Amino acid sequence: MAATAGSALRIRAVSKTFPTPEGGEVLALDAVSLEVADGSFTVLLGPSGCGKTTLLRCIAGLESPDSGEIELKGVRIDDVPVWKRRVNTVFQSYALFPHMTVAHNVAFGLQMDKLPKAEIARKVDAALEMVRLSGLGARRPSQLSGGQQQRVALARALAKEPEVLLLDEPLSALDLKLRRGMQTELKRLQRETSITFMLVTHDQDEAMSMGDQVAVFDSGRIVQVGPPRDVYLAPRTRFVADFIGEANILQGTASAQTITVPGFGVLSTDALATDGVAAADGQVFIAVRPESVTILPAADGNGTVVDATFVGGDLHIDVKVGDVVISARQAGAAPGALSAGDTVRVAFPSGSVRVVEA
Repeated sequence: MAATAGSALRIRAVSKTFPTPEGGEVLALDAVSLEVADGSFTVLLGPSGCGKTTLLRCIAGLESPDSGEIELKGVRIDDVPVWKRRVNTVFQSYALFPHMTVAHNVAFGLQMDKLPKAEIARKVDAALEMVRLSGLGARRPSQLSGGQQQRVALARALAKEPEVLLLDEPLSALDLKLRRGMQTELKRLQRETSITFMLVTHDQDEAMSMGDQVAVFDSGRIVQVGPPRDVYLAPRTRFVADFIGEANILQGTASAQTITVPGFGVLSTDALATDGVAAADGQVFIAVRPESVTILPAADGNGTVVDATFVGGDLHIDVKVGDVVISARQAGAAPGALSAGDTVRVAFPSGSVRVVEA
């Protein structure tokens, strides 16, 4: 992978294994490659145990890759000691010193760097102002809310002016309201500082709302990378389609450039997306998002409504077609428009059906 102009991080074929208690090995990272643009917000998304945190720790220097290379601004760092890397990490636990004041917590790393006292004071004040905690420097962590403690951890990391800020599920300990507020704050901080942010999360909504780029992990590998909208609308694998949001995953048979799905017959070529995975003859899987499914009352329809529930501004509908149940969402639909037992026709609009890798 050739580095492009403006790259902050370049990760090439990084692999990492860990021993198991039984004497075997588990492959945590399997030849992972990723390029992160300077000044961008990249999210590493995936379920627990998929390798995303291991990659973050390799970048931070807390783990050493077995093979591969990690470059920061064109300089290889995978063999550089932790304290010499221009990266800082914010952890889920905040890792604040309880016996120190907020100001002393933020100053700690700067003191370790032996900066002049006046410069430390200036950087601490600037960092606290950045995270909107000015005036709270004399408090101790126990006198702050969870959200404020998270801001202190951010201020401590930002005070050192890293090239890359690594965030390891930093919001997972917060309640929903605080978490959403901190998501907004993180995006604001990234825009205002232009520091490259890399966030690890298993929360799909968090990833899709925050990242410029989302890298989806599955079993130690990155299976898809791209802007959130592209990853959601154009999943390349069954895993990505199923893990991010909701998707109807159907099995069909491809032959002579057509796809036949039980209960639906031969799908219209117009319904198939043309910019995704090409279908080879034989068994294939297709994915359709619920909001893309069209459902209309029809006496000669191909399905029967199993359930129809009005949720907020949407009508959530489940329809049985053959042996499968299709989920659909109708925005702004009136309550009672459909009900269980109704016969309906289920169709897929133009470009809504995507062939995905198994």
